[in-house]
Amino acid sequence: MPANAAAAGPAPPVVLLKEEWTPPPVAEVLAVYAGRVKDTTTAMRGAARVRESLNRARAAAAQRKAAQKAARQTPKSA
Repeated sequence: MPANAAAAGPAPPVVLLKEEWTPPPVAEVLAVYAGRVKDTTTAMRGAARVRESLNRARAAAAQRKAAQKAARQTPKSA
């Protein structure tokens, strides 16, 4: 170990530059799907499943909201 290395102190910390990530261009992503044929049967079935899921979520939210409202109300004495 050289004498001047100890006198210089610890080595400066290495700073790693983080590269900013950017998504690929939309046209490049959509180009993959350009030649595909639209399968209407599958699309309709998928849309129906999404609608059903949204309706279930909406009903559950309404039920939760009603339960919270009922819990907040104080019982009226006779």
